[in-house]
Amino acid sequence: MRAMTYNIKNGGWDGADPARLDRLLRVVAEQRPDVLALQELRGFRRDRRRLDEIARRLGMRAHLAGGWFGQPVAILVRPPVEVEAAAPVRRPFHHGAQRVVLGTDRGPLTVLGTHLHPYSGRRRLREAGWLVGAAGRGGPDRRPLPDRLVLLMGDLNSLDPDGRHTERIAGLPPAYRGRHLLPDGRTVDTRVIAALHRAGFVDLFWPVREGGSGAEERAAGQPGHEPPKTVPTSGGGGVEFTDMRLDYLFGTPPLARLADEPRVVTGGSAETASDHYPLVVDFDMRLR
Repeated sequence: MRAMTYNIKNGGWDGADPARLDRLLRVVAEQRPDVLALQELRGFRRDRRRLDEIARRLGMRAHLAGGWFGQPVAILVRPPVEVEAAAPVRRPFHHGAQRVVLGTDRGPLTVLGTHLHPYSGRRRLREAGWLVGAAGRGGPDRRPLPDRLVLLMGDLNSLDPDGRHTERIAGLPPAYRGRHLLPDGRTVDTRVIAALHRAGFVDLFWPVREGGSGAEERAAGQPGHEPPKTVPTSGGGGVEFTDMRLDYLFGTPPLARLADEPRVVTGGSAETASDHYPLVVDFDMRLR
């Protein structure tokens, strides 16, 4: 099974660059994911035909979730995969969160696609809590969250506790610097990623060792290891970014052990299709 997450920047529709959507779809088609999380679907809730057209061109089926204030998100699934359940996470997300349960040869797989609050670390932390709750709820699987098969992916607008962020944050314009700092105005805000680690999620860009979980899985990383940036792209970035990782692939430990090495898709159309690079990971499992 191949999973992919991609912030496509304002729905991929730009009056100044009408060919951008074609480049976005080319990037996705080249990877051919079985399950795809998309963020920044501007206007798609009002005009569902836009998402239907993207799904048709990719040969996938779409499940859309709209937020209260921002841009919707969606999870797309490639037929004939069995979708056991699909519904938005019913909480007041700024952008939105979608939950899809897929049938696999290793049991039900819960997939969460989201885009966390862009401006407030406190609100991002609250949204992360809602995601943890949605991951551990519903269906016949009564096991605790760290024992389930759960994939969480999307634009989390958050920095991880292990990265070297001070110089990056200092290089941002003042209007954007505060997005990534605690209220003291000096300390880098890494609370969201730390909370996901505590809940039992594994950052799939860190090596995973047999028998570990949560923080133990992360501790298996090599000294000085730091995953590659996801923003900005070379031809589509803005002043709000400075070589940062804001997009993530997280899995519970049973799923992380099935993951091949994830990658950031760079080069070619990915350099100008969006301001974010997409992430891709393969799992040793079959979808039904």
